[in-house]
Amino acid sequence: MRDEIELVNDGDGLAIVGDISAVERFLTSMGLRESAIALHIDKIGRALGTGSDLANGVAKMVERSGRYVKLTKESAAQLKSEGFMETKTKGVSYAMFGRPGDVSKWVEVENTAGAVLTSPAMLAGAAGLMAQFARQAEAQELKALLLRMDSKLDDVRRRQRDEVLARLDRAVESVDEALAIREHGGDSKTAWDKVVAESGTIAQTRADALRALESLADKVEGITSVGRLAKAITEVEKETALWLTVLARTFQLDNEYKILEIDRVIESAPSKLEYHRRALDETLGKRHQILVEKTQHLITRMEKAGEFARANVILHAGAAGAIIDSANQIGAAVEEFREPMGIGAIHVDQLTTRWFEAIKDPEQLRTAAADIGPKIGIAALSLAGAVVTLAVAAAAAHQDDSQASADGE
Repeated sequence: MRDEIELVNDGDGLAIVGDISAVERFLTSMGLRESAIALHIDKIGRALGTGSDLANGVAKMVERSGRYVKLTKESAAQLKSEGFMETKTKGVSYAMFGRPGDVSKWVEVENTAGAVLTSPAMLAGAAGLMAQFARQAEAQELKALLLRMDSKLDDVRRRQRDEVLARLDRAVESVDEALAIREHGGDSKTAWDKVVAESGTIAQTRADALRALESLADKVEGITSVGRLAKAITEVEKETALWLTVLARTFQLDNEYKILEIDRVIESAPSKLEYHRRALDETLGKRHQILVEKTQHLITRMEKAGEFARANVILHAGAAGAIIDSANQIGAAVEEFREPMGIGAIHVDQLTTRWFEAIKDPEQLRTAAADIGPKIGIAALSLAGAVVTLAVAAAAAHQDDSQASADGE
């Protein structure tokens, strides 16, 4: 049985149980070794009853090694084709493989005496622990993201962020202390008592940040001046960075809170662990959906701003480029924020139309003519070749500079 490993896949992560050498060969073959963390499989025993069959299963498990890895889209797709079997535990699939050193030669084997994760109770216990590890992995990724985001904030936004996050100071202190108790093997009830009252504070701050993020789209709605739009969208870019930082902090704290919550369920109501895990997954799914809707609204508005900018390149090349650049930066920031939570991509970089390409576009020329016609006029406009004269180009450049100065005032 030394070459056989058991795998439990809940869609977010993968638990690997077996002889230590077999587990390590599997992780290496999948390119997952660096991201794997220790899975304390002995904890499953706390989530199970005391029946003799279960006791024997737990005894076998503690003799084995376990690792957990959070799945990327690529690794999840690769594993999907490897013959996992659906189980009675909702959202969880199981497989037992031989030859873990060669991913191309894995052979699914029948359940044998060496398999210990095949009972519904065992799988439910494993799934409960995996839910904890998924939140731990996400919290760690969000912490790394926060460091990157902090470097992008200017001093003004950094102060604003700190003022908002000050509301979370008590929750942060409580969660940190409870996690320290957990890490050192302290009493789970004491740890839980320290944080149980903080859920509302985290939720309220998250809701406020989501509303603020959604309202940013309104700041560029209806602006028909390219210069004013450029100024407004630059401000929106800075505000987006601010509120994404706040949101990342609340999601990180919420993940750590849920780790402690699952600990408490394992200790106080182990028979309810599977139901509790399902409820947490459902709630998290709804929370992610709200996040998708709020950020999608912002991205859609930025895309419209980019389209407007691209249609006004002849007279406003500099401002149009600034608008598109800010729209792309906002889209990239939203995607970077959503990545640790496994939410799909929604943003594609918009390309800037170059000035010498714009003057060949009849639509661009019509827009320019409508914009400056009453003041200066178009000296020549060839419908066939769409050629604008140097006089128009000079006038356009002058007007762009004049409007930028006026907008600045």
